[in-house]
Amino acid sequence: MTTRRVVVTGIGALTPIGKSAPDFWNGLISGKSGAKTIEHFDTEGFPTKFAATIPEYESSDYFDRKEARRLDNVAQYALVASEEAIKDSSIDLESIDKDRVAVIVGTGIGGMKTFYDQSIEFHNRGARGVSPFFIPMLIPDLVPGQISIKYGF
Repeated sequence: MTTRRVVVTGIGALTPIGKSAPDFWNGLISGKSGAKTIEHFDTEGFPTKFAATIPEYESSDYFDRKEARRLDNVAQYALVASEEAIKDSSIDLESIDKDRVAVIVGTGIGGMKTFYDQSIEFHNRGARGVSPFFIPMLIPDLVPGQISIKYGF
């Protein structure tokens, strides 16, 4: 049996306690909490009134309008963090063998914002109101898939 090594070459983060890996680390070691009162929807009737969301995130800071519409927030966040990780790694994307690069992302669920938004569209407008990008934006493997597509891995 041959032992193969894995090398982590760069780190990126877009989290409730930091919008970059250094900011995240500093927030983590200082004990910063990312949990805040929910403000983006009415929490009346819900027992939980707080969530850990990405603060001051605007998709237009990272993506053009068309691309942002085709990506659920979870994929957008992953793409932003992966870009930081690739820059941190100093990898020359033109000279590496992209067939020897893997994108591994642990996720329990895909695009829940898309699921919610499209459920509302279906309720209000029927099947014609549902985006053709609904399933590609929802599935859990959309995160590593979008990273792989962007960088050609």
